[in-house]
Amino acid sequence: MSDIGCQRENNEDQYAYWEPAADAEFARKGRLAIVADGMGGHEGGQEASRIAVESIQEVFSETPDADPQPLLLTGFQLAHERILEYAARHPELHGMGTTATAIVLLDNQLYFAHVGDSRLYLVRGANISRLTHDHSYVGRLVENGVISSEEAETHPQRHILTAALGEGAEISPETPPHPVALQKGDALVLCTDGLWSLLSENEIQSIVAGSEPPEACRALIKMTKDRGGPDNITVQVLRLATAP
Repeated sequence: MSDIGCQRENNEDQYAYWEPAADAEFARKGRLAIVADGMGGHEGGQEASRIAVESIQEVFSETPDADPQPLLLTGFQLAHERILEYAARHPELHGMGTTATAIVLLDNQLYFAHVGDSRLYLVRGANISRLTHDHSYVGRLVENGVISSEEAETHPQRHILTAALGEGAEISPETPPHPVALQKGDALVLCTDGLWSLLSENEIQSIVAGSEPPEACRALIKMTKDRGGPDNITVQVLRLATAP
C-alpha cells in the first residue's frame, strides 16, 4: 500500500510487486518486490522513483535465467543511468533522485539490493531485525559510534541522504554477502521513511506478527497517519506460508 500522507500534495513514492505468470519461470526466478522514495520536488521525485521501479522490474522480468543478485545490481545501475539521463534532458529537475530497496524471494532464499534510507525488515516471531543500513548522514554517525541507533531514530537530520539513485557519478548498492535463509512464517517488511520515522521497530513487529499482510499494511499506515503523517507512506509486507 502507498498513501500520500497527511501533509503532502503529491506522492513521490513508488512500489512494485512482480512474479512470472508461468510456473516454470516462477520456479527459476521467484518473486520481486520494490519500494522507492523520490526526492527533488514533486515532479522530479515522482519521475525518479517511477524510473527506478520500472528499470529494476524491467531487468528482472526480461533478462533470461540468471542469479538474482547480479540481476538486482544490473537493475539498480540501469535505474541510476536513466535518472541521470532524464535529469540531463530536464535541467529544471536538477537534483532529482530516489531511494530504492528491492528484494527477490526464491526457494526461501532472500536476495536484496538497497540504496538510500528506505528499509527492509525481517520479522520472525517476536523478533524484528533490520537487514538494510540507512545511507544517510545520521546513519554514518551511528556507524562511527558518534550517536546510538536509538538517538538516530529521532535525530533532526536523519533524512539527509548520503547515497541515492540519480545522485553522483557512481552508486554502490548494499547487498548481503550471501542469500538470507528464511523460515516458514517469516515476514518481510519493505517501507519508506514516511513509515519507519514515526513507528518503532517493536510497533512494526507487533502489527506484522499479529495480522495478515493486507491488514498489517492498513494498520501500519493508519498508525503513521494518526501521528501526523508528514511524509508519503509506502509499505509492502510478504509472509512465507506456514503450511507446506
